[in-house]
Amino acid sequence: MLFPRKLDRSWRALGVIAFLAFGFAGAISAQTATYTGSAACKTCHPSTYERWSKTRMANVVRDPKQHPDAIIPDLSKADPAIVTFKKDDIAFVYGSKWKQRYFTKVGDDYFPLPAQWDVANQRWSRYLVANGTDWWTAHYPADNMQRPTGPLCDGCHSVNYNIQTKTVTEWNVGCEKCHGPGSLHVAKPSRANIVNPARLGARGVDVCIQCHSQGQPLTNPIQGKYYDWPVGFTVTNDATKNLSDFWKLEDHKLGETSFTHFPDGTAHKNRMQGNDFVQSLMYTRGITCFTCHDVHGTENNADLIKPANVLCLQCHGPNSPNGPHTGTIEQHTHHPAGSAGNECVNCHMPKIEQEFTTTNVRSHTFKFIAPLAADREKMPNSCTSCHTGESAEWADKALKTWPEFSPWRVAN
Repeated sequence: MLFPRKLDRSWRALGVIAFLAFGFAGAISAQTATYTGSAACKTCHPSTYERWSKTRMANVVRDPKQHPDAIIPDLSKADPAIVTFKKDDIAFVYGSKWKQRYFTKVGDDYFPLPAQWDVANQRWSRYLVANGTDWWTAHYPADNMQRPTGPLCDGCHSVNYNIQTKTVTEWNVGCEKCHGPGSLHVAKPSRANIVNPARLGARGVDVCIQCHSQGQPLTNPIQGKYYDWPVGFTVTNDATKNLSDFWKLEDHKLGETSFTHFPDGTAHKNRMQGNDFVQSLMYTRGITCFTCHDVHGTENNADLIKPANVLCLQCHGPNSPNGPHTGTIEQHTHHPAGSAGNECVNCHMPKIEQEFTTTNVRSHTFKFIAPLAADREKMPNSCTSCHTGESAEWADKALKTWPEFSPWRVAN
């Protein structure tokens, strides 16, 4: 009779142990991850961290007191009629490839200074976003010192910007901007407790679109201020939390030219790659931003995984079912090998979207923009964006001699 009693006690003990084990596991799973900063990632991912640290993502804004080389132009030679500030006034330098702007700090806010440097043309120009251009100009006075960067910029130029305290975990596009809060992963590395955008399916592109798009928060104003970034959105593995719950892309009416769009719906303003991409057949077919780009850093332009043509031809080689349906790429492009006209991106991603003064960046709809249709809509086309001395009529006439293409599609 003693055996059953001992057995019963054993089962009770096992039940208690199991209860405690499940309770402990539940407590672990119920923990909320917090932000740690990119430096915490370096221990386990040193080579990736090293590559990323050299990218423009990691160096969007820089403190010139910590990085004296951050200021590109020689301020001592600046035109005093345009550049009315001194080096000591600059708290942050923004940008390095196309343009460079300068922020000053007053209290716990940053504000844009009234001049910017054109990197390509090596010249100064005044900086003030004109009324009636960006949507938010209706809600802020036409005075840089009344347009703080917190509501208008900093959410995309930092990790974990807190709108109450105006503090960040770190400035720039750090690891956790794309991979989500990392404290649980740092404590016990696992695929389950960190976000890999490549495993998010269609939601993965939202990681990029949160900043590479023109839009507005669904709720605005927020605590009395109008924000130009998706306040509250955090990258997560939770499939019920989407960027679209926080952010709407800028509206556009076909046939109209707006500050943000050409009449056909293509963006004509930089930082609108997301607006373009979600219209594209590439997006419909499941291609993502990171199919082509590695934001951790590469030796290729725009952090492409491979040089542009090599990347495109992986899926779009001669006689590919994806197109082109010709025996050679030259037969498709009607330009010789090695020429600019034989580069896929120059026809399917023309540089028509204005980044700064004379500098344009590539569209991301991947559409060939036919010359006459574009001319009717008073917008750039894929041909004369390179052949700048020619007309749309010249380009249309040339296309009609290309037997591989339907004249209804490319020469209308």
